[in-house]
Parts: sequence; C-alpha cells; structure tokens
Amino acid sequence: MYCVIQNIGRDVSDLDLLTQSLARNVKRWRTERGFTLDTLAARAGVSRGMLIQIEQARTNPSLGTVVKIGDALGISITTLLDYEQGPKVRIVPAEQAVRLWHTDAGSYNRLLAGAEAPGPLEMWDWRLMPGESSPSDPHPTGTVELVHVMAGELTLTVDGVEHRVPAGASASFEANTPHTYGNQGAVPMEMVMAVSVPAVS
Repeated sequence: MYCVIQNIGRDVSDLDLLTQSLARNVKRWRTERGFTLDTLAARAGVSRGMLIQIEQARTNPSLGTVVKIGDALGISITTLLDYEQGPKVRIVPAEQAVRLWHTDAGSYNRLLAGAEAPGPLEMWDWRLMPGESSPSDPHPTGTVELVHVMAGELTLTVDGVEHRVPAGASASFEANTPHTYGNQGAVPMEMVMAVSVPAVS
C-alpha cells in the first residue's frame, strides 16, 4: 500500500512542486493561525521533526499526515497543496487531480477539488478493488462526509459498525470517529465523496 502524494499524469518535477507548495503553505497557515511547531504538532498528532521536514520540503508525507495537518489548521488539502493563485472560478483538468493514495491492486483516491467555505470543503474520487480497504483516523468534531456509490458496493465502517452502501445509493455520516472504506464484493467499487470540515475557531 502506498500513501505518498502522487499525481496521475504528472512527472517528478511536478511532484517536487507539490512538495514545495506543501512546505510553503504549512508554514504560511501555521504562522497565520499563530501556532508554533510544537502547537501544530500537538494539534495534528504529528511529530515536531516531521513538521520541520515538511516545512523544509525534505519529505513526501503520507495521506494521513497531510489530512491531520489540514484538520489541525482548519484548511482543505487542496489549499495545502495549492501552488496557483486561482480565480473565483477554478477548473481542475482531469490530469491534474491529485492522487494521494493507491495500491498495487489498483485502488486509489483522487482529490478532485476543494474550497474554504468557510471551513475546508473537499470532493474526492475513490476506487477500491475487491478485498481492499482504507482506514481513516477521526476528523475534528463537526466534520461530515457524504458518499455516492457509482459502481460495486461500499462497506462503510463507522465507529466499529458496518454499513452496506450499494451502487446508486448515498450515505452521510459524522466523521469524528474512526472510519473505514472497504470493498468486500467481487467487483471494483467506485464512489464520489465530499468532506466538510468546520473552520478552526
């Protein structure tokens, strides 16, 4: 299983650009929030050493780490990775969707778009191959996720309870408890997911 920042259709120089953007944006938003390295490390559950490496663009962090930092700062992953000052209307071409997790079997997720409205708002494209799953740590209280399954069947486990979401069905849940997206079926599962995180008070 791979959890590094990856891009579909981008080369190494673009990956470097994303790493540099993450470094710049983490430092910028940490400063804007008035957080020290120690404060952000404590809020995000990430080591101070990891934050230093990220801010110096010396590491390519896992999806889980990026999510924790975004949650702690109260901003979307899109904002953390953004290296363009976009207009009011921003079109994200298919080849520029950022892939943050994938497996050798073909499972992946892609961050399609995001905004600050007023808290982070993200839209994701997911594909899970049969027998695979992806766990997620709890998000801040008030975080809501909505999923719409387009193919296959999603096994959504929230706080230890399994829920089956077949193709054509949708689900919403409060994501401040551990949750897992899984595919226990025989065919690939495809879904679109929206995540709304409350603004940092």
